[in-house]
Amino acid sequence: MNNAISTLKRFSFLTAIISLLLIYFIARASSQEKFASQITESMVTAASAITASKIKEIVTEIASDAYEGRGPGTIGDLKTQNYLIDQLKRFGYVGGGSQNSWRQLFDLIGLNTKQPKTWSFETPQGTATFEQHSDFILASGEQASRSELENAELVFVGYGIQAPEYDWDDYKGQDVTGKVLVMMNNDPDWDPSLFEGQTRLFYGRWVYKYEIAARLGAAGVIIIHTHYSAGYPWQVVQTSWTGTQFELPNEGEPTIAIKAWMTEDATRKLLQKSGQNLDELRQKAKKRTFKPVLLGTTTSLQVEVDKTSQSTANVLALLPGSEQPDEVVIYTAHHDHLGVDMDSDEKDRIYNGAKDNAAGVASVLAIAKAFKMAQSPPKRSVLFAFVGAEEQGLLGSAYFARYPTFEPGKIAANVNIDSPQVYGKTSDISFIGYGRSSVDKIAETVANFQSRSITGDQNPSAGYFYRSDHFSLAKIGVPSINYKGGSQFTGAQFSSIDVLQARYVAELYHQPSDEIESNWVYEGLVEDAQFGFYSGWLLANQRELPAWRPGDEFEAPRKKAIVNSN
Repeated sequence: MNNAISTLKRFSFLTAIISLLLIYFIARASSQEKFASQITESMVTAASAITASKIKEIVTEIASDAYEGRGPGTIGDLKTQNYLIDQLKRFGYVGGGSQNSWRQLFDLIGLNTKQPKTWSFETPQGTATFEQHSDFILASGEQASRSELENAELVFVGYGIQAPEYDWDDYKGQDVTGKVLVMMNNDPDWDPSLFEGQTRLFYGRWVYKYEIAARLGAAGVIIIHTHYSAGYPWQVVQTSWTGTQFELPNEGEPTIAIKAWMTEDATRKLLQKSGQNLDELRQKAKKRTFKPVLLGTTTSLQVEVDKTSQSTANVLALLPGSEQPDEVVIYTAHHDHLGVDMDSDEKDRIYNGAKDNAAGVASVLAIAKAFKMAQSPPKRSVLFAFVGAEEQGLLGSAYFARYPTFEPGKIAANVNIDSPQVYGKTSDISFIGYGRSSVDKIAETVANFQSRSITGDQNPSAGYFYRSDHFSLAKIGVPSINYKGGSQFTGAQFSSIDVLQARYVAELYHQPSDEIESNWVYEGLVEDAQFGFYSGWLLANQRELPAWRPGDEFEAPRKKAIVNSN
């Protein structure tokens, strides 16, 4: 009898387990069917226009030496624009600028700071002198032919952040007018409840640090470089901050005379001569009670600046929407790179920018072709914006955000592709900004359709959210899907991509060696571009406008833009 009861209980338990599993798989199948139903057969057919051969053709063309590194305002830049316009015309597009123009022209102020060979500081323990290139890199922060510091006092200001929403102020009312501010890169990252923990905010970016110093009347800034805090090695600073630096024409914004970077070792020596210990200052700066530290050190410096004026353009192509043409989804990819280093003694002086961002341009061009293969356009308009001068500080997208061709409140979303992953198919998608807005649902839908997962930003401490063109649009309230291929090869180990990406940053990023390599797998680029196509199509057809999560830093400009557009 007992055995019969025991057997009956086991049978009942197994039956319950089987029932639960059936419910799970039925629900899962229903969910997948629901997701799949949003990706129609006609969309899949259109997406098939995105091919490995087309992407390879485009990258091979614009990353070739014939385009001379696509430096802003150069012949290579104009050649790139012409190539993009020719491709878009062949696809059947009309110009997306004013009066159907293809180009949104904008001026650039070029500032080539004559780097001094040395930089000296008068410290309490005598003169401390440092070598250009190995110890420091600097640039003028003024659109003038000369910038100078005269007996400017140095002040250590911790992270150099004023963030009232986090009850954080590194300045504590200290008058820093005319002073040179020494500050750490990044933002407080050791406590998830303080700022955002390992996820870097705009407060951690060098752009913010120079801007806040200018608003407070400082004469200069020295940012302490470490590989960890910057997200890249010193060689990237050496490459990116020498030669001609471009800016949009100043429209009354405050400026600083000198924008500088200094290595950790050099800064340590400077502070030691100033009677301070870098590690001790860092510990003090980790507390809300931190106050600026006057270093008792001064510096004088004069640098000559070759100032030039030239122009470049964003290339814009428009697909008018079928029902809501006054609303738009915008695709962005920057078409520029670093040009040619005329001062280099190396045999290869051309910064071809194959991964950064010829591969991104090729992906968006292929997506544009796919949209034209569809039987009819989506409800909202779609604008393809190949923006210029990104490498100089997101200038092309910043200009577009300043003078948008659609009202900001009518821009539904942005899909941005910058330096896509080129090494193969992945089982996931790295969506930088995942968790910040309602566009997450679209990304999840498409990832599910492709049998992939969303892993989010794989290196949140590097601050990639603030380092590409979608950030310019976020400033005016536009949510985005800014994505790269994922972190795990299909059927491979995580470490494989991790190693390849680390090598790229260390050896190829912003170097002449960023060229097409034999290990590129174009089928992965195709799958990722199709992810972007499906995402943009769904965004252009969904009824409601995407919104930021409550409390996000860009929620307020989004709400303001929508009110102003009604």
